Amino acid sequence: MIPVTILTGFLGSGKTTLLKRILNEKHGMKIAVIENEFGEENIDNEILVQDTSEQIIQMSNGCICCTIRGDLSRVLNDLAAKKQAGEVDFDRVVIETTGLANPGPVAQTFFMDDQIASEFLLDAIITLVDAKHANHQLDEHEVVQRQVGFADRLFITKADLVDEQHVADLRHRLLHMNPKAAIKVVNFGEADIKEIFDLRGFNLNSKLEIDPDFLAEDEHAHSHAHAHDEHGHTHDDHDHADCDHDHGHCDHEGHDHGHHHHAHHDDKIKSFVYRSDRPFDPNKLEDFLGGILQIYGEHLLRYKGVLYMKGVDRKVVFQGVHQMMGSDLAAKWQPAEKKTNKMVFIGIELPRDLITDGLDACLA
Repeated sequence: MIPVTILTGFLGSGKTTLLKRILNEKHGMKIAVIENEFGEENIDNEILVQDTSEQIIQMSNGCICCTIRGDLSRVLNDLAAKKQAGEVDFDRVVIETTGLANPGPVAQTFFMDDQIASEFLLDAIITLVDAKHANHQLDEHEVVQRQVGFADRLFITKADLVDEQHVADLRHRLLHMNPKAAIKVVNFGEADIKEIFDLRGFNLNSKLEIDPDFLAEDEHAHSHAHAHDEHGHTHDDHDHADCDHDHGHCDHEGHDHGHHHHAHHDDKIKSFVYRSDRPFDPNKLEDFLGGILQIYGEHLLRYKGVLYMKGVDRKVVFQGVHQMMGSDLAAKWQPAEKKTNKMVFIGIELPRDLITDGLDACLA
C-alpha cells in the first residue's frame, strides 16, 4: 500500500514553502506530489516547466510532480499503473489541495473508490494555519474551519509575525475545534519529515499499537502545561474540548484558570468527547451510529474511538469521515487495564446532547 498525505490550509498559509522543502530535500524518499493547479500560489514557475504537455515531471532528487487537470481518482490510478509498468518510481504520495478546498471529498476518494483503496492508504491530513491571519480566516470562511476539523496534525506557520500570547490564544481556539490533532509551531516550512509522514491518522489499529495512551490521555495533554489536575484524573462527564466559557480554558472539573484574555469565537466546528466505563450493547450501538451517520453524516467531519463492548474481550476501534465508518477488533483488554469507552466527534453544529443521550441509551 502506498501511503498518502493530504496537505491543506488556506491561501498563504505556507503549503508551497513546505512542499518545496519536501521536493528538494535529500531525504532519500521517492515522493509523488499531486498539485491541485487551481491554487493561487502554484509551484509551477519555480519548479515545473509551465508550458509542458507532460503531466509528470521527474525531480532531481527522485521525486515526481504532477498537476491535476481533472479528476483525482484518475490521476491516482494513472500513477499506480505507471508505477506497476516501471515507468515511474515512488514510495508515497503528497496531495496539495487548493487553499479554498474542503479536504473532505479528497479524503473520501480513498474510501469510496475500490481500485484506489486497494493501492493507496490514506495516512494523514496535515493542515497549515497562518498565525497572523488565522483568526480572521476562521471567522470569515467555513472552509478554513473544515480544514482544521479534518486535520490529524496542525502546523502553525508565520508565528514570528505575532506575539506569544497571540499564538497561545490561537492554539487554544484550534484545540476546541479539534482536540485530536497535535499542534506544532513551524517556521519557514522547517517541519521534520518525521512529523509529516507515517502519522497513521486513518489507521486506528496501528495508532493503538503506537500510542497506547489514546484511552488515558487528557485531550489537551499535548498542548497545555496544565493538562491534568494534580491527581492526574480524567473525568467522565466533561472535556476541555467542548468547554464553552467565554473565559476560555477550563479544566476537567470546570474550574476557571483565570485566563480572561481569550476572545470568544463561536466556531461552527466544534468537538466533544464521550466517555463511559460501562460496556456498550453491540446491536444497539450499531443501530444508533447507523442512524446518526445517515442524518448527520455530512456534518460529521472526523470521529474515532476505542470501545468496550459487552461480550467482546478485545478493544473495538472505529473511525470515520462523513458517512463512511470503519471498525475493527484491536488488541485484547489486559487484565490490569481499565475497560472504558472513549469517542471523539468533530463536526459542524452537532447536536451534542442528542448524541450523548443516544450513546448512553446504548450502554448494556
